[in-house]
Amino acid sequence: MQRSVAVVAASFFCIFFLSSAAKAATELNTSRRSPVKGLCAQLIEPSGYPCTEHTIQTKDGYLLGLQRVSSRIGNLRAQRGPPVLLQHGLFMAGDVWFLDSMDQSLGFILADHGFDVWVGNVRGTRWSHGHISLSEKDKEFWDWSWEELALFDLAEMIHHVNLITNSKIFVVGHSQGTIMSLAALTQPDIVKMVEAAALLCPISYLEHVSARFVLRIVGMHLDKVIVAMGIHQLNFKSDLGTQILDSICDGHVDCNDLLTSITGKNCCFNNSRVDFYLEYEPHPSSSKNLNHLFQMIRKGTFAKYDYGMWKNLKQYGQLKPPKFDLSQIPRSLPLWMGYGGNDALADVMDVQHTLKELQSKPKLLYLENYGHIDFILSVKAKEDVFDSMIGFFRSRGMSSSI
Repeated sequence: MQRSVAVVAASFFCIFFLSSAAKAATELNTSRRSPVKGLCAQLIEPSGYPCTEHTIQTKDGYLLGLQRVSSRIGNLRAQRGPPVLLQHGLFMAGDVWFLDSMDQSLGFILADHGFDVWVGNVRGTRWSHGHISLSEKDKEFWDWSWEELALFDLAEMIHHVNLITNSKIFVVGHSQGTIMSLAALTQPDIVKMVEAAALLCPISYLEHVSARFVLRIVGMHLDKVIVAMGIHQLNFKSDLGTQILDSICDGHVDCNDLLTSITGKNCCFNNSRVDFYLEYEPHPSSSKNLNHLFQMIRKGTFAKYDYGMWKNLKQYGQLKPPKFDLSQIPRSLPLWMGYGGNDALADVMDVQHTLKELQSKPKLLYLENYGHIDFILSVKAKEDVFDSMIGFFRSRGMSSSI
């Protein structure tokens, strides 16, 4: 049982849809503490990479942590290459880009190639810093979904990096980070600051999700139950949350195969590092965010949060939530996408749906044997994925200095 619980927790930090119930909101909020050290000091600098901490404020008052990482090679520090912003997925944070060895982790690899690496952390994660007036004990603190993460958090990160570097930036997203990116890039005031985007497991539609565990909890309407219980924060580091997860999979999904039942079969994920991953993951998110993601599965749309007809009318001036129009992403914006045949979350059919709605024709990397986690934590990701992405960035003309 102890091992199955560890597998459950490890699975949930890496994937796009996870669900759990936690203890009462107050208990969860008071149990959470900020890390003693920042991400730079705790994970990046010990590997020899110069790293600085930055704090930015969103338009709705959240204080986000950003890290700026440089090459450990002396002659590359003096003149920085083009800026790259890394945007993590659901229940993850910026640490996910540095959890493997220096020659396997994308954050380190980009820095060693001379890129000016910026690491994003959305609201609610442990590397961000709360809110200017709200406490994490306030339900209002958790009143957001990926819509706000895209239009406020990612927008502010892009603006800050653009302002500091005086340069257009490369954006890299994984899973929920690609939802955020695609939504943000439909906005003219955001996309004008972006040179190109690379999307790992790109998602805008979720109509064909095939993950057995995810489909089960969607069918159970667990997201709605959590909201009805008055639980606003989802925190996997709770005993009750783990117990409920075990009860969900008991008799329905083999807990020993839970990772595959959520993400699809991952060819190259290093199971021996699970204990190390658990030192950092998972990070909290909001119940509303989970509800929004499940709306996407049920409705097959890429749209703003659905409050119901009457509240939609008040919020949006129409009965249904407005859709994000992918055709608004400029044809001139270069896009790179990596997706896998075994990904049960970013399904190939849904990726094709996304491609049909874009004006441009992205450069595609399709790996038949890759699952959802492989694109960030595969032991072969550098050769299989990251080298292609870096080649794409270099082809954009900004990177003549690296």
